[in-house]
Amino acid sequence: MTIDFYAWNTPNGRKISVALEEMGLPYKVHPINISKDEQFSPDFLKISPNNKIPAIVDPEGPHGKPVSVFESGAILLYLGEKTGKFLPKDLAERIPVLEWLMWQMGGFGPMPGQVHHFIALENEQDRRYGLERFSKETRRLYGVLDRRLAEHEFVADKISVADFAIVGWAWRHERHKVPLEDFPNVKRWYETMMARPGVKRGFEVKLG
Repeated sequence: MTIDFYAWNTPNGRKISVALEEMGLPYKVHPINISKDEQFSPDFLKISPNNKIPAIVDPEGPHGKPVSVFESGAILLYLGEKTGKFLPKDLAERIPVLEWLMWQMGGFGPMPGQVHHFIALENEQDRRYGLERFSKETRRLYGVLDRRLAEHEFVADKISVADFAIVGWAWRHERHKVPLEDFPNVKRWYETMMARPGVKRGFEVKLG
């Protein structure tokens, strides 16, 4: 069956179109015009809770049931698992695939994206502009997390590596200038996480 593919002509959108083609999967494109803020529409929000493209809906997901997937890295992993292509089954072979996928998602994407933004500005801006811009985005992300945690004990219901990844950054909330009192669901989750013996040991161990 045909996969519904929600995207725009961006690098992240192109990742998925290339994968769909390489994997030989049938798909239908649903353009989401981000220049017109279409990514904030209620219908798209149901598919992509973070208001970002790309996203997919696979009518033949796990157990034959429809599934939606957002975030380009998650989509690539899903499609690889679904087809058995371009994602090794052997763990030793899969490790570098995961390492470099995460390298791209965490750095070689966000950083060039900021270059794209700043190079397009007509006038030089001082530190205040950048700090205001990224502080606003940071608070928005805390808000996304707060809404999720309003309905879930942990981000994926049961505690998972996703919680471990997020708590590493939430640990720096004071440096972010983000009072957790502003996000009560995050505060509840953060205190629960930090009270776990294993998490506590992880923060206490000397790393440098």
